[in-house]
Amino acid sequence: MRPIRRPDAVLVQAVIAGALSFAHLHDLAAAAGQSGWKAWAYPVSVDLLLVAAWRRLRISRAAGLPARSAWTWFTVALVASLGANVATAGLLDLGHVPDWLRILVAGWPALAFLGGTLLVHSPSEATSEPAPVPALPSADPEPAPNPTIEPAAVAVPPALVVHARKIADDHQTRTGSPIDADTLRARLGVPPLMADAIAAQLA
Repeated sequence: MRPIRRPDAVLVQAVIAGALSFAHLHDLAAAAGQSGWKAWAYPVSVDLLLVAAWRRLRISRAAGLPARSAWTWFTVALVASLGANVATAGLLDLGHVPDWLRILVAGWPALAFLGGTLLVHSPSEATSEPAPVPALPSADPEPAPNPTIEPAAVAVPPALVVHARKIADDHQTRTGSPIDADTLRARLGVPPLMADAIAAQLA
């Protein structure tokens, strides 16, 4: 007999809270003059910016990189969500929305687009990929059969090296052996070339 699967109370609570927040954002957007599908798009926009900022925060923390931009946009999305919930709790007459709130609601799509673009193309994203290695002239007219790129040629942010050293020390303490490049790459979530470059600096 299969065991009866009971609903997760935390998941149920999250679904209820998300649905209420979604409805409040929709009601506020509709009251501010955004009718039809546009009113339904506002909650999606706010929630997506919130999720994107939180994801960027986690990536930046894992890499030991600054997360000021992610914190800024996370705060903006959180204020937008909390503001809509508070405004629709009886503190605002939805039949007579003030002009300043109409301006904020109308300007939100441009602000959310800017925030999402900056989060996707933030400097921390760029540092997760190896820098291009310039080709060096060779005295040998024939190319080498298997050219290799030295790990040191890959640019590695100092903060990432510090974070990797902590991981390597923890691995050494737990296992009694130095961490290898593959394990380091998996822990950091970086490309193989960058993992080799970091391992070379930790040696």
